Amino acid sequence: KQISEGQPIYLAVKGVVFDVTSGKEFYGKGAPYNALVGKDSTRGVAKMSLDPADLTHDITGLTEEELKSLDDIFNNVYKAKYPIVGYTSRRILNEDGSPNLDFKPEDQPHFNIRDEF
Repeated sequence: KQISEGQPIYLAVKGVVFDVTSGKEFYGKGAPYNALVGKDSTRGVAKMSLDPADLTHDITGLTEEELKSLDDIFNNVYKAKYPIVGYTSRRILNEDGSPNLDFKPEDQPHFNIRDEF
């Protein structure tokens, strides 16, 4: 999907949707990480890959090192720099569509809800 100027830019990692608009030099049209935008790109982030086959939520078969890298980037880049604006259905629902009773929103103490409006 093409992103027009002025539109927010979103991407998801680990089922958490981030507003990365403030990083448009990285994620905007023509930018180096634009391939990550508009989808849950967890595998690509873990593998540091922009291969279309890796731009998925699926973490099956990732190495311990890739999983550690994913957690580091998730916490120290995405959660630290970009506001959470939502969650993917995989994060909040079970496969049968019922609510995931174990779902807990991510803690983001450095963002104040008033900053979002």
